Amino acid sequence: MPYDDGGESIPQRRRIPHYHGDIVRVLFVVGAIVLIVAQSTGADLPLTTAGAVVSAVLLVVAAGITNPTQSKIHWLNACIAVGGALLFGANAVGRYRAGISVFDTSFIYVEALALLSLIALYFTTRTIRGFYLHETPP
Repeated sequence: MPYDDGGESIPQRRRIPHYHGDIVRVLFVVGAIVLIVAQSTGADLPLTTAGAVVSAVLLVVAAGITNPTQSKIHWLNACIAVGGALLFGANAVGRYRAGISVFDTSFIYVEALALLSLIALYFTTRTIRGFYLHETPP
């Protein structure tokens, strides 16, 4: 049965050029899950247990408040992604250079977190660029 809106139509959400917040939201939630699973399984992360939990909560909150109408949240997302890329990227490179096997569970978690952060940074940067290239529709 089709929906009867009483003669009024509800406009579809406008597509905002260069908005990739939905992808960043997913990457942050996946990153939070990986952090908690890694910490729960005893992986050697460059964070304490409290640091991992706080970071996971921060990622989920940032994902939850990300929206296409506020540009400031995307700057916060970029800062979070840069922090994750630097922390986990440097740790992953250090482990690799130290000769730790790429099949080591801790290395896999750290590498996954570094890559998730880099990908989130890419899409956040594209979103920020989009805010400056195009006027946001009213």
